[in-house]
Amino acid sequence: MPLKTQQDEIPQLNLTPMIDVVFLLIIFFMAASKFAEVEADIELRLPEVTAAGPMSSAPKQRVVTVEQDGGLQLDGVAITLEGLTSQLSAAHQEYPQLSVVIRGDAASAFQHVASALAACKDAQISDLGITVTVARAPTTLSR
Repeated sequence: MPLKTQQDEIPQLNLTPMIDVVFLLIIFFMAASKFAEVEADIELRLPEVTAAGPMSSAPKQRVVTVEQDGGLQLDGVAITLEGLTSQLSAAHQEYPQLSVVIRGDAASAFQHVASALAACKDAQISDLGITVTVARAPTTLSR
């Protein structure tokens, strides 16, 4: 079996293609930044519109809480029934796809929840939801 007496060359990494790519990227970004400056210097009168919608997306949902004594809260802030109708109406005009969730206290009279539902109807909210909790099965004591 012949033994190697010569030492192999150490492999080297050729960096020339990588340097070429880096230089091309530098030239590209330098040219692109010059075009952006030229575009900013152009004087131009923008068109006008008669009506503009909101630039932000609609809130996911508004939450109306009906307390045991009939008190109302809209997103955690106490409010009257008339105020609820006006705020939901204004929100519906701004975001037509607005959804409202009504959370009623289990011990409150249903009339209070029905009043909140009527306020949503008066505000023309069509996407309504009511939250409830699932009752647990009664536990039996084993003897």
